[in-house]
Amino acid sequence: MTGWRSSSSSRPFHSAATALVAACTAVGASLVTGCGVLPGTTGGSREPVTVMTWAPDSTRATNMPGMPSMAQAYARWVNAHGGIDGHKLQVLTCNEHNTATGAAECARRAVKENAVAVVGSYSQHGRAFMAPLEAAGIPYIGGYGVSDEEFTRALSYPVNGGQATLMAGTGKQLAVWCEKVALVRPDTVSGDILPLLLNSGLTTGHRKPSADIRTAEDAGDYTPQAQEALVRAGADPELPGRIGKKAAAERARKGCVTAVLGDRTETFFDSFRRVESDGQKVQIASVLGSVGQPLVNRTGGADGPFEGAYVTGWYPEAGDQRWEPMKQVIREQAFRDDTIDAADAGVQTTWIAYTVLKKVVESLDQNDVAAHDLVRALNKGVSVETGGLTPALRWKFEDMLAAPDFPRIVNREVTFQVVKDGRLTAAQRGFTDVSATLEDASALG
Repeated sequence: MTGWRSSSSSRPFHSAATALVAACTAVGASLVTGCGVLPGTTGGSREPVTVMTWAPDSTRATNMPGMPSMAQAYARWVNAHGGIDGHKLQVLTCNEHNTATGAAECARRAVKENAVAVVGSYSQHGRAFMAPLEAAGIPYIGGYGVSDEEFTRALSYPVNGGQATLMAGTGKQLAVWCEKVALVRPDTVSGDILPLLLNSGLTTGHRKPSADIRTAEDAGDYTPQAQEALVRAGADPELPGRIGKKAAAERARKGCVTAVLGDRTETFFDSFRRVESDGQKVQIASVLGSVGQPLVNRTGGADGPFEGAYVTGWYPEAGDQRWEPMKQVIREQAFRDDTIDAADAGVQTTWIAYTVLKKVVESLDQNDVAAHDLVRALNKGVSVETGGLTPALRWKFEDMLAAPDFPRIVNREVTFQVVKDGRLTAAQRGFTDVSATLEDASALG
């Protein structure tokens, strides 16, 4: 009886399918709507999926040209292998120039050109770009994590915990070693929350709050800030005359200076090294994005100023085997593009963001993919595995963080790294969860 029902129920469909094929043949497939795909079957022509990736380039502050370049390389690679679930991936790129106007213009262009998502992008100007995207229902998938709106707005789907997790993690990492900490950070709205997060991490190790030193993000010289940071970290140049050289050196050794200035972090530490005394060396630290392997390489590696520096990151160190699939794509599609560095946090974030896009599009299994389809799938709880580069990513309500300042942080894990022999290496195995630290910082704020 079971077999009879199966045969009988399939016969009408078979007849309809045969008739439709005959009609398409007789009239001409190009003239018959729907001839490309039979009802209830897979295959046929699938519409392209158009997305945008933006980042600043050629500016006086932070530049991230590798992010759009990585997006284009990913598109070439995925299209060479059949697209995403049969869809050709089309990537639009935009330079947001590190300005609110530029970010808004990129967002309006994404709307105008019918992008279904903005993926793997960098901008500090969340207020400027989120409003146009939200009005059009376009999701922001895998932003770099430098604007508050990425962690509060309903159409943002971050893949990392942004500066919030990095600063909370830095506090935890430095609390183990540092009796005094001085933080040098941008005098901006997004920079104002950094001391609070750092201090929440320091509190876990029963350390005192850091000294908060504000500065312009795009300054050409940071000598005054470097001098203040050294004094606040315990390396006062007048100290040897008061307590002796040996005691002064020991006090400085227990102090730490951390700078979070994006591309200008290198400029700060240039100023810092010029004013630091050989007899009063402090520990230095930063976060991924301000200090990374490309910067360490460029400044001399093991013989450079960052040897021994503590760095907090979102992902495993660049030499980890889990990055090999991304590196293979770069070798195949972008080996001559010097804007793409596999060790760059922006490139890595873009790779993970496109991994998310691919999974979500595949989960839909549709011939046409619209922005609202992606939003629906993300909100319903599609889960994305990233090959161990992050925990499994999911953006359902229950995955959100109990912190009103950044509730949409679903990845609250960081890695502790240290520059050793010129390479960023793991300072401890695995990830560190900073959920409680973030919640404490939010409560204090």
